[in-house]
Amino acid sequence: MFTVYGIPNCNTVKKARTWLDENGIEYTFHDYKKNGITSEIITGWFQYFPWEKLVNKAGTTWKQLSDEEKAAVADEKSATALMVTKNSVIKRPLIEDSSGKAVAIGFSESEYEKTFL
Repeated sequence: MFTVYGIPNCNTVKKARTWLDENGIEYTFHDYKKNGITSEIITGWFQYFPWEKLVNKAGTTWKQLSDEEKAAVADEKSATALMVTKNSVIKRPLIEDSSGKAVAIGFSESEYEKTFL
């Protein structure tokens, strides 16, 4: 069983969930908007992905930050603080396995085939 972290109206999350559904992969969905995210969970993801990959600098949330706010994100601690307060800045979806290991970020059909099939 996997946990898919994201927001339901994100197109990338929709693509990932559709692919998982079509391939019979069981998962639960964690909606950042409804359920939030903790610094402990985010810190655990740093074992598998660097903070630079977890912060979505191509997204609207990042682009709406002031230059000062962007400049303040310089390490795991500052990135975690931003992701907890503005969870839409987290690259989506992030998928964990049942042990809590982050196994995928974003959506790539070829990567999903390697990871889940």
